[in-house]
Parts: sequence; C-alpha cells; structure tokens
Amino acid sequence: MRTVNILLAEKDVNLGPILKTFLEQNDFPTTLVLDGDSAIKVYSSDEIDLVVLGDINQTLSFVDKYAVLEKIRDLDPKIPILVISDKVDEKDVIKGFDLGCDDYLRKPLAMEEMLCRIKSIARRSMLHKPEDDVFNIGDNYVFDYARRVVNFKGTKQAPKKEIKLTGKEAELLKIFCLSINQTVDRAVILQRVWKNDTYFNARSMDVYITKLRKYIKDDPNVKLANQHGVGFRLVVLKASSTIIK
Repeated sequence: MRTVNILLAEKDVNLGPILKTFLEQNDFPTTLVLDGDSAIKVYSSDEIDLVVLGDINQTLSFVDKYAVLEKIRDLDPKIPILVISDKVDEKDVIKGFDLGCDDYLRKPLAMEEMLCRIKSIARRSMLHKPEDDVFNIGDNYVFDYARRVVNFKGTKQAPKKEIKLTGKEAELLKIFCLSINQTVDRAVILQRVWKNDTYFNARSMDVYITKLRKYIKDDPNVKLANQHGVGFRLVVLKASSTIIK
C-alpha cells in the first residue's frame, strides 16, 4: 500500500502531538491542526489521503468537528474520515455517520485500536482503484484523480512537472475528462461539485476554471474552452483523452 498522508485535527495540545508522533512512528505522515479553518486550508492545499477529526477550537467559520466534516465531505465525497470524540451520547455517534464519517472512536483512546482502524480504512480506500481514476489528456498530461495530481511530461518549451490539485479542482477536471470535447452545462457542474447553483458558487466556479486553465497551458493542443452562457468544454486536439485501465 502506498504512503497514506493523514490530516489530524485535535485542539488538545497534549493529546494532539502524542497522536501525531504515534502515527508517524507507524509510517503515517501526519499534519496536525487545532481548528477548523486550518483543517480546511491544509486539506485544500496538501495531498491528504485520510482525515482524523478530533475536537477542535471554535472559529468564526467552524464551531465543531461536525462542521468541518460536512465541509470536507462537500469538497470530496470519497475521502476517508475517522471521528474521535469525548462525547458518549449515541446521538453524537449517529450524527457523525449521518454526515459521512467512515468510523467513530470515543475518548479516551486506545492507541493500538485507533491504528488498526486507520489501517483498515486505508486498506479499503486504497485497495480498489476505479478504472476511470487515471486519464491521459492529450499527449503530455496524465491526471490521477485519486491522488489529485496532474503530471506534465514536458516538452522542448516547458519542463516536466507535477501539479497538485485541491479536492474541487480534481472533481472539476474529472467531470471534463469524462466528457472530452463535449460541453458540460454550468448548472450541472455547480450541482455536482458545489451542490447548488447560487451566484456566489458560480463566481467561485469561474475562479477554479481559471486555475485549471493555468495548469494545462503548456500544451497548445489542450484547452478548457468557454461556451458563453452554456458551460465549458475540455478540448483536446490531435489526441483524444483516454482512460488508463
């Protein structure tokens, strides 16, 4: 199994570092944050494979771990999430699963049990890779949806490079790769990725589209075209985008 990068959110300044050290000693690179804003910032900018949500410091954006859980689920419906909590109410456990967590542990933690559960979640999420998760885009780009990266093979004009994507960027690019050279309606994109088509989400989508265009600008045969008032189309000339099986 490949390396699994963990995002750990835990406000307890004693417990958090202990969990981080324990996980890293067991070959799970771990980023520790104390609050929800930091959790979303790290999740959106780094390559995270599994999230462990403990109790967090309140911020203006996120009052508890469940608000963070809901936000991460909006960003990526598939990311594995383990919730750890000092609450013992059954309603709290049900709430966690209703919002999309994959497993739930009560504090005080048995460290070895937590490790076993993380390994089990990681195995399930990494064992079977959907055949439509890796795409060739033209001659020079390979998009790995599961890892959220685009690899540029390089040309005489531009060196090879790896581009890391956020969850939303990856969701967007996958939608376009599954509809190569076909226009995808704006409303469809907004419903699939943002879950609604409000004005502010539409402006946010335009920002993400601009980012994707920058990522694929080094191949003149690949472009993300705008069909005014309708939607967007990933255009690939000379070579078609194919799924690697």
